Amino acid sequence: MARLVGTVSRGIRLPIIREKDDVESIVVNSVVEASKDEDWGFKVRDKDIICITEAVVARAQGNYATTDDIAKDVKAKLGGETIGVIFPILSRNRFAICLRGIAAGAKKIVLMLSYPSDEVGNHLIDLDKVDEMGVDPFKDVLSLEKYRELFGYEKHRFTGVDYVDYYQNLIEESGAECEIIFANNPREILKYTDKVLACDIHTLPRTKRILRDAGAETVLGLDDILSSSVDGSGYNPDFGLLGSNKATEETIKLFPIDGQELVEGIQKKIKDITGKTVEVMVYGDGCFKDPVGEIWEFADPVVAPFYTKGLEGTPNELKIKYLADNDFGDMEGDALKEAIKGEIEKKDADLVGKMASEGTTPRRLTDLIGSLSDLTSGSGDKGTPVVYIQGYFDNYTTE
Repeated sequence: MARLVGTVSRGIRLPIIREKDDVESIVVNSVVEASKDEDWGFKVRDKDIICITEAVVARAQGNYATTDDIAKDVKAKLGGETIGVIFPILSRNRFAICLRGIAAGAKKIVLMLSYPSDEVGNHLIDLDKVDEMGVDPFKDVLSLEKYRELFGYEKHRFTGVDYVDYYQNLIEESGAECEIIFANNPREILKYTDKVLACDIHTLPRTKRILRDAGAETVLGLDDILSSSVDGSGYNPDFGLLGSNKATEETIKLFPIDGQELVEGIQKKIKDITGKTVEVMVYGDGCFKDPVGEIWEFADPVVAPFYTKGLEGTPNELKIKYLADNDFGDMEGDALKEAIKGEIEKKDADLVGKMASEGTTPRRLTDLIGSLSDLTSGSGDKGTPVVYIQGYFDNYTTE
């Protein structure tokens, strides 16, 4: 009988991970035991994929820091006086606790918020309202007073939080004076201070370049804060505070470090136990846009910081519906099936620019697989921080 099942994505339940836990052994044992489950089991196959959420890796590493650690690093690197903090995302989990530490390391914070939304799509105000008020987000700079006059006290549609008020209170509670402006041109902050901390994520290199070219004395990004340990704190040499999450009201969990050895170790242990070569990756946020809230859902600096070599590259796929409608539009039934299989079997190793591949997803494998894993594991109480994927590299010809 022909195979009827394609890609399968399974959440794998793990024990609650604590600092110094052996994640490598826990993941391997959990996958192997899950494969033997009487009702939900599966056979481990070559080219299966084990995906581990970055949170359990960082927790086991103990990669944590406090707001005091952030404050000390900010003060040392930016002088502790007036600091421009620009383009933060609107997030209680991702940025609020970082802001608490940043503010504790300065006498005054000039907070510059992008509008109508932040970089990942959290809206301060509705774009239609911006148009209605005759405001040009590309040119107009708004003071807090002007913003309130035009737009009032808007609350986030999902969280119910007025982030302008929330961030202002956080800064002042941390002991710093606060001034808030709204602008989308990073150069505007230089009218207030020449010491700037850029807090955007994926546009960060451009923001830094613009500020330096405009004559800023000191330009840092969140990736430069806690890029090394402060008094024994956690750190991330590549991403600093980027990718961090709130752990408690005074601590953050940073993005994991040194994970390449972990993914390769898991791959080796599974090979030793099962004789099969699986691929392994550590993943953070997937990358997809919510159609209602318009949130991009990508607050980590990368989807997959660590992965085995078999996950490098991009898909190389033909579009079946294109073949069915064009090349074989006069065929049907088994003849059509066999003709399409034949095209897949003889496809070029590189289909870039070929019409028959038009419309296939032009993204890296790690980004696609990480997004699938993020949707499978969820962000709440599913308790499945490992995702086991089968059949991802199969196609219509695979039996």
